[in-house]
Amino acid sequence: MRVYLPATISMLRQLVNEGEFMPLNGTAFALTPALRESYTSGSTEELEYVALMDAARASLRLLAAAQEDGGEDAKQPPRRVVVSADVADPALRPDLDHAVVRLSGPLRLDQVAAVHVDTEEAEPAVTAAAAVVDAADLGDEDAEFTLGDVEDHELAWYAPGELPFLLELM
Repeated sequence: MRVYLPATISMLRQLVNEGEFMPLNGTAFALTPALRESYTSGSTEELEYVALMDAARASLRLLAAAQEDGGEDAKQPPRRVVVSADVADPALRPDLDHAVVRLSGPLRLDQVAAVHVDTEEAEPAVTAAAAVVDAADLGDEDAEFTLGDVEDHELAWYAPGELPFLLELM
């Protein structure tokens, strides 16, 4: 199954350096039966994009946490990161959300199909959105508008072999 894992630049560095990383709580997003049922129409590609964008929003939460605790990601460029990978039998978690799945172990580099990362131009919007992502979840309309600004930025696509070069340029 194709899954979309929210990540950060530090997690991406770990994936490249160590050959694997463990997503926070094993959480990933995918085109699950529950996600498909929640939409009256939409192609597989369109619904996979929904799961990708759910992972991108979760990446904002990881960035917000890093800013609060001053972690390693606070020193990295503020960019959403989503790792697309093919894994066998992730656990479906419709009790958490329609697209949520859980991985039972770390993600290996050889499972990665692609990585999606914001460009430098998106950094101000990412920083602003990370600061208000929780407020948006609680219904704050101004925060939702700020999230809309960051979602207007398309994530750039990278093949797994391009990751060392991408990270070297950051």
